[in-house]
Amino acid sequence: MPKRYAFFILLISIGGLLNAQVSSDCSSAVPICSNTPANGGANGFGLDDFNGATRSGCLEATTTGAIESNSSWYRFRTSASGQLGFNIGHDAQEDWDFALYLADDCNDLGEPIRCNFFDNRDENQFIGVGEDPTGNTASLQYEDWVNVEPGQNYYLLINNFSSSDSGFSIQFTGDIFNTNPTDALDCSIISNLLGAPIVACENETVQLDATTSNAASYRWYRDFGSGFQLIQNQSNSTLTINIAALYRVEVITSAETIISDVQVAFSSRPVAGPLVDEVVCVSADVPYDLGQKDMEALNGQDADSFLVGYYSSLADAQMGIHELPKQYEKTAGVETIFVRVSSLENPNCYDASQSFEFEGIAAPILGLDQQLFLCEDGSTATIGQATSNPNYVYSWNTGQTTPFITVSEPGTYILTATTSQGNVNCVRTRTIEVITSISPEISAVEIDGFSISNTVTILTELDGDFEFRLDDGEFQTEPIFEDVLPGNHTVFMRDLNGCGVVTEEIAVVGYFAYFSPNGDGINDSWHIEGMEYLNEPVISIYNRYGKLIKQLNANDSGWDGTFSGQQMPESDYWFKLSYLDDNGTRLVDKFLRKNFSLRR
Repeated sequence: MPKRYAFFILLISIGGLLNAQVSSDCSSAVPICSNTPANGGANGFGLDDFNGATRSGCLEATTTGAIESNSSWYRFRTSASGQLGFNIGHDAQEDWDFALYLADDCNDLGEPIRCNFFDNRDENQFIGVGEDPTGNTASLQYEDWVNVEPGQNYYLLINNFSSSDSGFSIQFTGDIFNTNPTDALDCSIISNLLGAPIVACENETVQLDATTSNAASYRWYRDFGSGFQLIQNQSNSTLTINIAALYRVEVITSAETIISDVQVAFSSRPVAGPLVDEVVCVSADVPYDLGQKDMEALNGQDADSFLVGYYSSLADAQMGIHELPKQYEKTAGVETIFVRVSSLENPNCYDASQSFEFEGIAAPILGLDQQLFLCEDGSTATIGQATSNPNYVYSWNTGQTTPFITVSEPGTYILTATTSQGNVNCVRTRTIEVITSISPEISAVEIDGFSISNTVTILTELDGDFEFRLDDGEFQTEPIFEDVLPGNHTVFMRDLNGCGVVTEEIAVVGYFAYFSPNGDGINDSWHIEGMEYLNEPVISIYNRYGKLIKQLNANDSGWDGTFSGQQMPESDYWFKLSYLDDNGTRLVDKFLRKNFSLRR
């Protein structure tokens, strides 16, 4: 998401100016407004602003036993409505926390509306509200934007949890500064002759104005960290400067002596490096990383101090608005990309003088990788692109150079398409895996049941993608059918990849595995249950040598274990079943050639 910057910043402390215009107590919080950049730092804390409490929102007691350890307090008032955020920049080796309170009085802060107490083990450079200016969307040290209304008062506590203190910066951000760039915050809360702290870019000049009615004289001082020193030969009501320091004016009138201090700082101004033009291959859903151009734009400058942004117009680059996403969805054609290199501590210090031509060449469009099945009956298949593009050069890993080929063998086939423009070749590949699919084959059908409701299971020894059907039912992936009525049925097995269907006629009947014709009235004969559901069934019984012993039809009561009036010996006997199908053709059930035992 593009970064949004306001037009003011709180700058990192400079040398001995660490304690300049900094307050460690809420009651004397430093007022700031939209044109008020200010230096900041923290060295201990004054009064316990939380009256002994050990928690305020996410903030917890520090090593001091209080919530504050090295604290700085600021206050501001909103003049417009919109989305507000801020970035607190600091040394990546230090651990800073913050809490933002919506309150009119330090004695009634309430709970913070935004708060962050995460440690800085990731060595981030910023904490704050809204968006990390470095583009780190995964940072745990950023809280959601604040939606503000005019006339709201806020107190901001910034606390250093570390033992070292390099100072910090604050950049205010948000949509509110797009709609109200100069008056998003109320500057009337600042009462100081020289106004709010000032920041400018290096090589700029700043004019301090202390003009006062009835002034008799003006004397100007500056402090580089070792105390105020008189600036010689400066007695006008204004002072033009280009050096960072804490400045003081002493104005003598007939009624009083007025003393006013203001801090002035200067931020480094980057110089954008030249960028080479780019020609890239583009395709849908494959963005180009504009961040690859950052090092060119920085041209050796510190990536931790400056930010690179990309824009579609010079005006956008100069204003720092409508930044293009780093993961840029480039389309075919030529466009100019404008580059803005800005200071992380002060986005108003920038260089937007560079740009580059960005040309996109449409990469070949091929179909998705796929799997294709060939039947083992020697069939062939045509693979590749159905139509030829005259702008493409085609090649296969088989050596062929047409957009499509005919194959009859399994394997991995790779199609490469290339389009060229100048020295740029755009290449795309498509892989087609051709696999042999096995034709279906039913090896057996199991029938479980001696009743009106039976279970039929289709068995196969093949390992493939198959589905199964019984009679006129729907195909299913499981080969088991339940609640099957006795009688003749048709089972189907087909290959899911289109390599054939096989059918088998079966008879759903039941039989006993043995019988004992000894005259006790129990299992004295052997027969098949369910024959009455078949059309003219015939059972043929054989001995172990294949001799026909007995034939039964639906009207017979069964076999009594004799042959030509003689009792047959104990042994295993085999049988087969035949019947007429719906067309009057006699069928022999190939899956019902079983054996049973005769026991005496």
